[in-house]
Amino acid sequence: MPERKGNYTVQLSNRPMILSYAAVVGKKEGEGPLGKEFDQVFEDTTLGEKSWEKAESDLQKEAVTRALNKAALSPSQVQYIFAGDLLNQCCASTYGLRELNIPLYGQFGACSTMAQTLSLAAIFVDSGAADLCCAVTSSHFCTSERQFRFPLEYGGQRPPTSQWTVTGAGAAMIGMGGSGVHIAEVLAGRQVDLGVTDANNMGAAMAPAAADTIARYFEDTQTSPDDFDLILTGDLSAVGSEMLHQLLKKQGIHLGGKHNDCGLMIFDRKKQDAHAGGSGCGCSAAVLCSHILRQMEQKQLRNVLFIGTGALMSPTTSQQGESIPGIAHLVHLVNG
Repeated sequence: MPERKGNYTVQLSNRPMILSYAAVVGKKEGEGPLGKEFDQVFEDTTLGEKSWEKAESDLQKEAVTRALNKAALSPSQVQYIFAGDLLNQCCASTYGLRELNIPLYGQFGACSTMAQTLSLAAIFVDSGAADLCCAVTSSHFCTSERQFRFPLEYGGQRPPTSQWTVTGAGAAMIGMGGSGVHIAEVLAGRQVDLGVTDANNMGAAMAPAAADTIARYFEDTQTSPDDFDLILTGDLSAVGSEMLHQLLKKQGIHLGGKHNDCGLMIFDRKKQDAHAGGSGCGCSAAVLCSHILRQMEQKQLRNVLFIGTGALMSPTTSQQGESIPGIAHLVHLVNG
């Protein structure tokens, strides 16, 4: 059964496992440094659909289907699916997954959604509320730009602080038994708002929440960066990652070379036009459900903190001049 460690950290004593995982992406992501590690790279980012939104739904369904097939599972064996995206009412998830007929808990944590869905799926399995759950999320560059900034036809100038929303999806099946990567602990993020209002500077909006989550986890568990092989955020990219290091140094926490960020890993910023780096629900989902979990399975990494970071904004709040609260959920992954 789950137990609380310290004030905020939930320890999962029954070791829920990541039984299988899959990641699918668009053409630009496939041209990046991790391109060969994804399960599918779609050359046509419409996926043959009539709208970008339908294409994103297809991405999510494809990721779940591939994760199921890898574990020789059928949708009927899954008790719950925790799914989310960036679109209004999480419609990429609901329309993408409706044919699978799996009980659905729709999630919104902005770009932190993969960590959020993983956390809840693991708690359900660890507590005995479910034998098998799926965690999945997605994003699409064109759907996100249309909803949060400007339609592509507008041709607006992107500032250097802006990030490129990843076209992709990642899914993981969570259950009991077997050996491999298990979810040891989770910690829910708090809303942290330092007054950032620039929708083209998500890294600055999310970094304070990431610092808060990491500091609370280290305090609860009496650990430090030296106790982990990798502290992985997603997706602060260049601006937010630098800010994260600065904020934690003020608290006496030095991440050093233990830190990396999914938004910095998925694109080659020197060769690809991604400005500050990658973003979107699909960014951390795709990196985690390919490169990171594969490295953990091969025991190149054994002890990883995965911190999904999100900006809890909407088009309406931005138009009304509201600031952008950040949030960051933490998942402790262990192999061994």
